[in-house]
Amino acid sequence: MKPLIAGNWKMNGLTASITEVEALIGKFDGAAPDDRDVLICPPATLVAGFAVQFSDEAIQIGGQDCHAESGGAHTGDVSAEMLADAGAAFVIVGHSERRADHGESDAAVKAKAEAALRAGLTPIICVGETENQRTAGKALDIVSGQLEGSLPETTDDIVIAYEPVWAIGTGLVPTNGDIAEMHNFIRTKTHFDTRILYGGSVKPGNAKEILSIANVNGALVGGASLKAEDFYPIVMAAPGAD
Repeated sequence: MKPLIAGNWKMNGLTASITEVEALIGKFDGAAPDDRDVLICPPATLVAGFAVQFSDEAIQIGGQDCHAESGGAHTGDVSAEMLADAGAAFVIVGHSERRADHGESDAAVKAKAEAALRAGLTPIICVGETENQRTAGKALDIVSGQLEGSLPETTDDIVIAYEPVWAIGTGLVPTNGDIAEMHNFIRTKTHFDTRILYGGSVKPGNAKEILSIANVNGALVGGASLKAEDFYPIVMAAPGAD
């Protein structure tokens, strides 16, 4: 299975940030390896510009969120169709920051994932437990419920990202055993060919170890994706596809 290394820039990046993508491509000598997929999800303001600029390069561009409807009176929102029209190939839905900051339910995440598929985008559907839920021994139950409520009716052409909420941006990382257990569990809930990414304080120093764990098919990288110097070694740490 070809690994996917995705960078989620979150609410970071201005037009000048295109130089970081150019620097990343420069490290690939103009073309990323054929045995892995590289994705950058910048703010919505940069999607179209990045997609045009890098249309001939071996990286793909994605969105960070989309509305469930294709259009309408939804001020400030962006539809999946708009992202596709701008040149995006993927869109992140259900990130824990969206679930927490905007009160997004599993049903809302499912509707967004279905909208992405409708528009021809690949949704990256995020799931993960809080620290209190893990401490209480409920991590598997929480993620199981999120999968049941968030996955679209068809699970073809989707990506799942497991991001323990307590590890996002904190520097804390689950043990390899914890990651393996959760990814193996998620594998039992979806197709054998669905890519399952790990996210949560992925850095150059731990990427190789994490990406070597069974059923970890890539990474969803936050802060470390903002700089080519950090993101490049993470991309290259992924074992190549057979």
